[in-house]
Amino acid sequence: MFDSFKDARSSSSATFPPIQVLEQQIQALNPSVVKEERLPFTVRLVRNDDDLRKAVSIRHSAYARHVPEFAQTLKAPEASDYDEGVVVLLAESKLDGAPLGTMRIQCNTYQPLSLEQSVQLPEWLQGHSLAEATRLGITDDRAGRLVKTVLFKVFYQYCMLQDIEWMVIAGRSPIDRQYERLLFKDVYPELGYIPLRHANNMPHRVMAFHVDSARARWAEAHHPLLDFMCHTHHPDIDLGETVMPFVPVWQPPLERAGSRA
Repeated sequence: MFDSFKDARSSSSATFPPIQVLEQQIQALNPSVVKEERLPFTVRLVRNDDDLRKAVSIRHSAYARHVPEFAQTLKAPEASDYDEGVVVLLAESKLDGAPLGTMRIQCNTYQPLSLEQSVQLPEWLQGHSLAEATRLGITDDRAGRLVKTVLFKVFYQYCMLQDIEWMVIAGRSPIDRQYERLLFKDVYPELGYIPLRHANNMPHRVMAFHVDSARARWAEAHHPLLDFMCHTHHPDIDLGETVMPFVPVWQPPLERAGSRA
């Protein structure tokens, strides 16, 4: 095991094709971008231990407000934070660098999604490229709503760039209603909220969102976030000059690795 991000990166013998800067690719995919908008915070990938500590701190504090008992298990990085096919997003204040939000994204390129520990996905999702958003944690100050929306935008953009077909989430009430407003649909409409064994048996609503048809569906619905998601360039979203998707760039020290969740 490696003791740091730097050790892991220098030890990797694999090579990966460079990927263009994220926003350049987004503009190529979305030639109808019509404006640029600055944010009071930045969003980037976690790339070292300090970044991960920041993400874990905001994750823990957010869960502690809503599910304090479960939050006790989230005080340290989890094994899933280091898995192949996983990236962790971190939103930070421009004013003082304080962590404002985080989200973990896992694709199913290397292993099943986390939620598949508890449920079997239906046939219409099997055999497709999927990405699951987990461990969403947002500050409770007035910036929280915007931070959450931007993290979702990065999730959506990331999936477009990696040719992900379906975004998948498992949301507790009332968080699930936010995804419903974004036009996610129920994976198990007849079951409603399902206790998930890997999430301390808390009831969750499993929902999915088809990536390629998103813009058309948002436009048809006259969705208020269409321009924000598809027609606005946010230079404060920075995933670096190259992205190495689905490849772990560091490994967890043994004492920090927790159970998958």
